[in-house]
Amino acid sequence: MAPKPKPKPTVSSPSQPPPPIEDLFTSLNLHIQRSQFDQAVKVADQILLVAPSDEDAIRCKVVALIKEDRIDDVLSVIQASHRLPVDLSFFKAYCLYRQNKLDESLESLKSQEGTSATMLLESQILYRLGKMDACIDIYQKLQKSKIDSLEINLVAGLVSAGRASDVQGMLDAMRVKATSSFELAYNTACSLIERSKYKDAEQLLLSARSWLTRNQVGQETLMEDNLADDDIEIELAPIAVQLAYVQQLLGNTPEAMEAYTGIINRNLADESSLAVAINNLVVLKGPKDISDSLRKLDRLIEKGNGSQRFQLSNGLESKLSPKQRETIYANRVLLLLHSNKMDQARELVAALPDMFADSVMPVLLQAAVLVRENKSGKAEEILGQFAEKFPDKAKVVLLARAQVAAAAGHPQIAAESLSKIADIQHLPATVATIVSLKERAGDIDGAEAVFDSAIQWWSNSMTEDNKRTVIMQEAASFKLKHGREKEAACLYEELVKSHKSLQALIGLVTTAARVDVDKAEAYEKQLKPLPGLKGVDVESLERTSGAKHMQSVSHVEVTEAYEESKNKDKAKKKRKRKPRYPKGFDPANPGPPPDPERWLPKRERSSYRPKRKDKRAAQVRGSQGAVVREKHEATGTDTSSASISNSKSDLATTSKGSSQSVAPSQSKPSSKSSKKKSRK
Repeated sequence: MAPKPKPKPTVSSPSQPPPPIEDLFTSLNLHIQRSQFDQAVKVADQILLVAPSDEDAIRCKVVALIKEDRIDDVLSVIQASHRLPVDLSFFKAYCLYRQNKLDESLESLKSQEGTSATMLLESQILYRLGKMDACIDIYQKLQKSKIDSLEINLVAGLVSAGRASDVQGMLDAMRVKATSSFELAYNTACSLIERSKYKDAEQLLLSARSWLTRNQVGQETLMEDNLADDDIEIELAPIAVQLAYVQQLLGNTPEAMEAYTGIINRNLADESSLAVAINNLVVLKGPKDISDSLRKLDRLIEKGNGSQRFQLSNGLESKLSPKQRETIYANRVLLLLHSNKMDQARELVAALPDMFADSVMPVLLQAAVLVRENKSGKAEEILGQFAEKFPDKAKVVLLARAQVAAAAGHPQIAAESLSKIADIQHLPATVATIVSLKERAGDIDGAEAVFDSAIQWWSNSMTEDNKRTVIMQEAASFKLKHGREKEAACLYEELVKSHKSLQALIGLVTTAARVDVDKAEAYEKQLKPLPGLKGVDVESLERTSGAKHMQSVSHVEVTEAYEESKNKDKAKKKRKRKPRYPKGFDPANPGPPPDPERWLPKRERSSYRPKRKDKRAAQVRGSQGAVVREKHEATGTDTSSASISNSKSDLATTSKGSSQSVAPSQSKPSSKSSKKKSRK
């Protein structure tokens, strides 16, 4: 067999040469202008195959990937290009910002120059971190750079920093109206809410929702863009939630709950607006329907990975402010405590300090869990340790510690906690609370020292609303109550000399009469005489034996006479009314009088006659051939009848004392036997 011919070797055609790099850049530019960023990435890859270190191609690829929201791919490209002489630190910082890795993002920006873009990104990172003062400083430096919509971010920063009162002045300085844009109107309304101007905020929000098309964005603009109804509602969801919040603050709870419920049920809102609506609805419901509230909050919270055990779902970690996220977690802890799910509450509370390291809320929630577990002493301990470690945040913590200690019956610890709050310890309310706690603890000297310290502080104070007089008056009453008349008299005398107070003068005379009669008589002359007492001779009145005691009989007689006259007056004042008769009743012919026993049961009426028993019902019919024994002896018959009558009486007696049923074991005496005798 002939061998098979060998196949002829094919000549490989040479590969097509890549298009010129100039054409590739032209194509790249065309895709970018048409917003075809996925095609732009492919063209950039072709350029990098020809020129791997081309800086423009790398930057175009990075920007195109960012536009496609492929953040992980961007970081991979940046990591692969770290050896190339291309500075991509800004893009890296932005991608880390998008991934909510804020500290790493801020660190990546340190090597950048202070350009407008860099400063704007830095301000956004600081805003996310909750460092509002630094964020506002950067925004104020950027005012000269003519950045579009800078005033929107600046107003948001001022509101978040607690400086809502500065918003209007800033808008006036920038010569910008609050109604110039939808976002600015919304943020300005938030500043009005912070200033408790709820009606003005409501009007501004309504204006933003129904804005005209002239350089403004509102509902009409969205309709002109031919958007679907659902899309329009999603765009306007932030305003709807904020309007519901205004109703909540105005006290219109049913309207606010209806608005929140509608937003949640329709589910036509962005994630952040939906989360705010759920949280606010849970707050309005309070401890009612806890299971439903927990289910709603569980939609927002999920178990995390790695070191972060909990995190918000649907990307809410990057869309909500730290204060909003903390509020959601805190409300969930409170609901868990109300539903007695202590294990879940402890687990969530243990994770909060790492999530909100700069906040006092985690330690307050930890104390709440301990109090719920009847561990008030442990709660007081951790609150005290936190106050010592962070003195700048100690005010709220010390107030909580005082409340826990007072509720647990530890008045001394509560008074100590309040005494450590320097800016309120001399206020009248705080002084009264501390004195009451020390008095309850039996520390009278300590309570007196609190009064003395407060009086000294107000004596040196230069404020217009000075509370020294009020505290001195209460201090004098306290000293007098605890038997320290001399010190009380000194305080009253000082009040009389400084303020000419009549109440203090009366207190001074009353107090000094116990310790210094001469001083009391001297100050008593300053009291105005009572009218009608000029004709009374006090000396002769003192020489009398006093008023005679009236006998009790005369007192009773006087009382009876007074009551009798009072009753006569009442009788005179009473007006006679015509009697009202039933319909169809003629008082001239009333007919027979009603039966006086009509309200008594029938068996208790005098006319009642019991029904006779049917003797035939007691007959016992036996089977045919039954024999009836007869007793022919009269004595025997009498004995049996006597025993039966006795058994009846015994049965009646036992039935009164017991509710048990008696079996009919005894046969009743009847005339049947006598009839049978006669037949025989």
